[in-house]
Amino acid sequence: MARRSSSITILKHLLSNSPSSHSQSQFRSQCQSLLQLRNVTYMPRPCDGATRTVTLIPGDGIGPLVTGAVEQVMSAMHAPVCFEKFEVHGDMKKIPEEVMESIRRNKVCIKGGLMTPVGGGVSSINMQLRRELDLYASLVHCFNMNGLPTRHENVDIVVIRENTEGEYSGLEHVVVPGVVESLKVTPNLYGNLVANVAAGIAGGTGVMPGGNVGEDHAVFEQGASAGNVGKLELVEKKKANPVALLLSSVMMLRHLQFPSFADQLENAVRRVVEEGKVRTKDLGGSSTTQEVVDAVVANLE
Repeated sequence: MARRSSSITILKHLLSNSPSSHSQSQFRSQCQSLLQLRNVTYMPRPCDGATRTVTLIPGDGIGPLVTGAVEQVMSAMHAPVCFEKFEVHGDMKKIPEEVMESIRRNKVCIKGGLMTPVGGGVSSINMQLRRELDLYASLVHCFNMNGLPTRHENVDIVVIRENTEGEYSGLEHVVVPGVVESLKVTPNLYGNLVANVAAGIAGGTGVMPGGNVGEDHAVFEQGASAGNVGKLELVEKKKANPVALLLSSVMMLRHLQFPSFADQLENAVRRVVEEGKVRTKDLGGSSTTQEVVDAVVANLE
């Protein structure tokens, strides 16, 4: 910020003291254009943008472990982000209004997985969140990382899936007692094909950061979290893998227009994975969540 102010001061001085010739007139015009451009910052740089408040939902199962990892890393690198934390669980009948107000106000949320009730006519909290905020697009980035052998190579695919159509449209009803009809909205067969291919690839990569976005709001979470929510062993031994949510928080930082912090975190995570010294069980190691966090923090530059 100081460097920018200094440059502007020098230019203003040159403008006021330049000889009045044709060439100098041209110079003045160019400098004036530069001054106008220099006052516009396209993207906030580190320490150059206001701190952004983000709604945080730890969630169920491993959720508090992996969201806690995000909080620690953000604090360690002094990212311009602060969190409003709320307890929300998948067995709730609806999302508390103060949580919805927070997300609407902050525009951005990061969350752990939420348990989805089975049967009983209970609506999924995840679906409520998507519908009320009109988060019509699910984004999942599936890719390989150096040092992590996988079933498939050279994978780098982003899947954009409709969040409010297909089975998610909620068009279902009881035709007669004991018979339920569910309608599926499928406007684009190609989109479904891509989603199915990506689902097959994802099983062998282990890295799937993601998020749900709409016109006004964005909710970031790991791309495949539901399967781990109920794994009590991971919770009890505190060995959940935080890598996917850390990379989801990288996406969040870019969305908030803090690219330098995003690069810093992504590079640290990649170094830890590539070194292979600290890994959780699902990646072939025995490390705890906290050990992964400590390793990422140690690799921040």
